[in-house]
Parts: sequence; structure tokens; C-alpha cells
Amino acid sequence: MKKWVFLFVILILLLGYKVVQPKLGSGQDHQRERHIGDSSQEYQTINIENGQVYQGNLLLVNKDYPVHPEGIKSDVVDLSLHKELVNGYRLLDDRIQLSESVVQAFTKMVHAAISDHVSHFMINSGYRSLEEQRRLYKEMGSDYALPAGYSEHNLGVSLDIGSTQMKMEQAPEGKWLKENSWKYGFILRYPEDKADITGINYEPWHYRYIGLPHSAIMHERHLTLEQYLDALRNEKDMTAIVDGKTFEISYYPISQSDTIQVPINRHYEISGDNREGVIVTVYP
Repeated sequence: MKKWVFLFVILILLLGYKVVQPKLGSGQDHQRERHIGDSSQEYQTINIENGQVYQGNLLLVNKDYPVHPEGIKSDVVDLSLHKELVNGYRLLDDRIQLSESVVQAFTKMVHAAISDHVSHFMINSGYRSLEEQRRLYKEMGSDYALPAGYSEHNLGVSLDIGSTQMKMEQAPEGKWLKENSWKYGFILRYPEDKADITGINYEPWHYRYIGLPHSAIMHERHLTLEQYLDALRNEKDMTAIVDGKTFEISYYPISQSDTIQVPINRHYEISGDNREGVIVTVYP
């Protein structure tokens, strides 16, 4: 008798376990189950058009994924005409252009370096139009330049940073950036030991803005942008804690048009990956 009672209890427990398991469907049902963090957070459904895949700070640009017109930053400015933005560093010449939001992040980073007694920064190159990139490629060749549309400089979020004192390989500015740039949303785009992944030889001067928390995750895991976007696509969801603040990142594949779930009462940003998906970053 006791044996039957025991088996009956086990059966009830098993049935009960099956009842409370999440039932995953397709589309929005699956997305709702992917919510991370506070389960009391309210969400809304928004439409994502295919063009969103080609916009944002996390776009992958290399020999396989060219810049789309939608990906070029809309706030690119001529820095020589905005002296208020040139604060704490110098310009190689008066033709330097860059995204204004990236300049503001760069200035914040430079001021942090100055407080560490590292102060000889210079921007050697920033945004390049497709026409300028085409001319550069024709003049310098494939060993020193990329074809028009295949350079991150065509986005407006990358810049070549120099030192007014010496080459970046030996300069205190180069060493400081390698250790600290991630704290301000920047990454060394072409590291010395990752040329087989990026397809570009070591460039200690080329930095790319992607923003926090992404730069922090890449720094901690020692990832290139290619590797980070692949990890997001595979893991789907990540949580990052930076300075005690929790960020939530989710990846969604997009085809033609689609819908995704985003929080109602929290700030979030959406960036495409320039391939086939978008990344939603939810801020503290």
C-alpha cells in the first residue's frame, strides 16, 4: 500500500512539474519568455523594419559587410567649425569630421586621461565620405586603405587617435587607451593578436565607439567586434554589471519586418548588427 502511495505522489509531482514549465511558441510568445531581469517590468511590442539592421553603434563593417547609407551617423560635424568640441586634444588638420555624440564621449575620455597626467592626444582621422575613401584607396592601394564602403571610417563612429609626442605603440596615450578606453564606450578595433579574425593588421591608433556596456563585455572577454556579435547571436541574452549598474542585452534575428518586446518604463537603445539582427540594450 505504501508503495502505491509513494508512486502516486511521484506521478503527481511529475505532472505538476510539466504544467509549470514555460510553453514556448514562435514569434512574440518566445520573446516574452526571453525577458530577463525584473519579472514585474512591463513590456510593449514595437515593429522593427529590415532597415534597422543597418543602423546603430554596433554595426559590423569589414570586407564582408559594407556600410549601408542608413548606417552613416546623421550628426557628423566638421570639428574645425566647432571649436567648443575640440577640448583637451588637437586635430591633425582642419578637415577632420566625426559624429558629434562620439566626439563628446571622446572628450570625456581625454579629460579622464588628463587627470592621469596623459595629455598629448590628437585626432588624425575621423569620418570619411565614400568619395574620400575611394580617392584614398586609389592613391594608397589595398595594402594601406580599404575600398569605399568597407571602412569603419565611412560610418562616423571610428577615429584614428595619435600622440603629439611619439608613435602610439610607445606613447603614454596609446598605453592609457588600451587599458581604459572601454570605460568610455571605445574599443581598440584591430588588436595585435586578432588579425586572423578582423582581417586587419594591428592598428594601435584605430578606435571605435560602441558604447557601454558592450565595450566592457568585450574588454572582459577579450573579444573583437566580430566575436562579440557572434556571441550575442548564439547566447541571445546577456547581463552586464558595470559600476554596480545592471544592463540587459538581447539579440533578435530580423527578416523583412518583425516585432520585438521592449520595456515601457526603462531607457533602451536598438542597434542593428549590419548582418541579419538587432540588439536591444536596456539601461539601468
